Amino acid sequence: MQLSKRIQKVKPSATLVITAKANEMRKQGIDVIGFGAGEPDFDTPDFVKEGAIKALQEGKTKYTPSAGIPELREGVAKKLKEQNKIDYKPSEVVITPGAKMGLYEIFSVILNPGDEVIVPAPYWVSYTEQIKLCDGIPVTPMMSEENRFVLTVDILEENLSENTKAVVINTPSNPTGAVIPKKELEKIAEFCVANNILIISDECYEEFSYDEEHISIASLGEDVKNITFTVGAFSKSYSMTGWRLGWVACPEEYAKAIATMQGQTVSNPTSFAQYGALEALKDKGKFPAMMREEFRKRRDYIVKELNSIDGVKCIKPEGAFYVFPNISSYIKGGIKNDIDFASYLLEEAKVAVVPGSAFGAEGYIRMSYATSMENIKEGINRIKEALSKLS
Repeated sequence: MQLSKRIQKVKPSATLVITAKANEMRKQGIDVIGFGAGEPDFDTPDFVKEGAIKALQEGKTKYTPSAGIPELREGVAKKLKEQNKIDYKPSEVVITPGAKMGLYEIFSVILNPGDEVIVPAPYWVSYTEQIKLCDGIPVTPMMSEENRFVLTVDILEENLSENTKAVVINTPSNPTGAVIPKKELEKIAEFCVANNILIISDECYEEFSYDEEHISIASLGEDVKNITFTVGAFSKSYSMTGWRLGWVACPEEYAKAIATMQGQTVSNPTSFAQYGALEALKDKGKFPAMMREEFRKRRDYIVKELNSIDGVKCIKPEGAFYVFPNISSYIKGGIKNDIDFASYLLEEAKVAVVPGSAFGAEGYIRMSYATSMENIKEGINRIKEALSKLS
């Protein structure tokens, strides 16, 4: 087998590996509680499905423009103007087959071999691997748990080099749920403008900020917008993970490059799925608001219960739908690291979690509370019982 050096640098997605292992156990008749997958447990709303079904019935099943149908580009631009306070033209919006593909396309069109991208840890698992695929170098400074894992401009200053090309901003954050306050975003924006650093702003969890209004960094001034890629998706907000629809909004010359790459790789986003997304935009955020309130209840419960376990410390996340508890006190004896800890929970408690090392943070685990309250209660009880055997 003659694999490229590029692909040999890349690790499989830990979240998908854990989910696959849990699903395999379920096929064997084992009752596994899953806290691994990062997708809402709500079904895609009917009005979105009906939009796609109508498109299918009308024969909208052919190729579309590589950057997406004009109506959807216009709709996303309008949404960004009204909700995010960023004035993008439709020509500055590219509809992508999921935000993940959009991120990969951004790295592809901006990175040359040796370019560095600052990726604050804990980070979403795919950032670093995509950067490597594009011959870039991820620089991964660890955020402080005492500062609630929030990125500060001091971190950027400490990790700036002559090779720094971009920084990834993810607020609300996967995996920690951290939300960067507006004052800190302003400092980060000012620093990036002064140092000509591109900003890749992953805002896929924008609808799930519990205590603060979501702020898009590109809304902080025209000079900031001119160096920013605003990345979003329908996946989390409208429970459309399998539909694979996201967007990138950015200066027009970059948008054209991304559309060109898309045309030479995936051709275009799925035609009829785009018409379903048009219906999602008409909802004006009512469906995600319903999910947000349910997630808030689950968040409050799971944080309280985790903190009641001796040796577990869990800060309350301000956004997204994950908790990121510190389990480092259990790493001793037979438990060598957080990977062993996650394996122990899967085998002993039949509970699936993702080890923090997958996100660049050893000694933690990520748990998604995008599952039913019944599953959360049962899963927490199983974890408590399993950990009592360790202590």
